[in-house]
Amino acid sequence: MRIAAALMAVTTLTAATACSASGRPAYAEGPTASAVSTPPAESFKPLLQQALPNVEGKTFTSAIVSLPPSARALPHRHGQAFVYAYVLEGTVRSELDDKPVTTYHQGENWVEQPGAHHVLTENPSPTKPAKLLVVFVSATGDELKVDDPGS
Repeated sequence: MRIAAALMAVTTLTAATACSASGRPAYAEGPTASAVSTPPAESFKPLLQQALPNVEGKTFTSAIVSLPPSARALPHRHGQAFVYAYVLEGTVRSELDDKPVTTYHQGENWVEQPGAHHVLTENPSPTKPAKLLVVFVSATGDELKVDDPGS
């Protein structure tokens, strides 16, 4: 499903950046050009996934989450997974449930309890990327990230 969405995004971007008869990009032709702009999204690169030998039905997963400048993830949940996040590079702003927004810098970390609602995840820098090491302990076979419906 994510591959289909990515292909749709590339197709849309290709169509939007095609040149018009005036030689200017098509997206620059109308008054709605600025309304189309959306912040970039995060990317998720799995590193290791291993069933825990001493905890029946649980899996350990580690991944790198990369946030380009100004990237913002959709609000989401990690099901019943226990999550640990460590900032490898840059700065990340995060808000869980109804707690205050917290800014984490390189070398800082946090945990997310099972069932937590991740309301905000963003890279506040307009110029520098951010990168997280994220570790999940989840029920084997569970999805690691589920975006909120309608987000």
